[in-house]
Amino acid sequence: MEAILHAEPRNEKGKGPARRLRASGRVPATLYGAGVDATSIHVSALDLLHVFHAMGQASVLVDLKLDGQEYLTIAREIQRDLIHNRFIHIDFMAVRRDEKITVNIELHEIGDSVGVHAGGVIEHHLREVEVESLPADVPQRIEFDITSLKIGDSLRVGDLTPPEGVEFLTDPDTMVLAVVEPAMMDTELDLAVAGEEAPEAALEEAAAEGEVPEGEEGEEGEAAEGEDAESTGSGEGAEGESKAPEGDGES
Repeated sequence: MEAILHAEPRNEKGKGPARRLRASGRVPATLYGAGVDATSIHVSALDLLHVFHAMGQASVLVDLKLDGQEYLTIAREIQRDLIHNRFIHIDFMAVRRDEKITVNIELHEIGDSVGVHAGGVIEHHLREVEVESLPADVPQRIEFDITSLKIGDSLRVGDLTPPEGVEFLTDPDTMVLAVVEPAMMDTELDLAVAGEEAPEAALEEAAAEGEVPEGEEGEEGEAAEGEDAESTGSGEGAEGESKAPEGDGES
């Protein structure tokens, strides 16, 4: 699918003229690539929004009309102001219909994973893949089904099937996504409590079995007395502390 977009030459450069263009509903842009010198242009922001909304994102082919000439292009380096939902700048790369090009295409999963239904969560590692194809074969996005993925399963680029005429350039071993178990919220707390109780529990178990070494009781008793003394001192310190005053890109 191709869209038609009309462009006009841009004679003034710099931030000031670019701001004035955007204020008038135009988007500063650059045309470059096969058979054309780099040229500063501007296009209608409304037309550009319609093109991407109706036909997809950066992978859409655009027949760019400029000064009576027509260029087959693909959008690259799209700069957007997400807060104000507007385009800041865009590059159009001129291509030839009979020459393959390299582009990044969005990955999109479809289906409901059985692992997610079992309580797992999807962990994303890769959002787009680099591909090579003729301009007419460039897909809007790469879709893949995750229905059969269970907890512990994962997908790599090599597991995906490219559309006809499209070759993946991204390493086949690159992880795309995985279905994993959700993290335990109280793991750290449980470990801390277990760490505090473990020595005492082990000592009580040994005493019950009569395996406490000689001198252990004496040492334990002395330690207990020392602990009582320390706790008294710390109590006084705490009381003293309680009396302390409270502290307060444009182109």
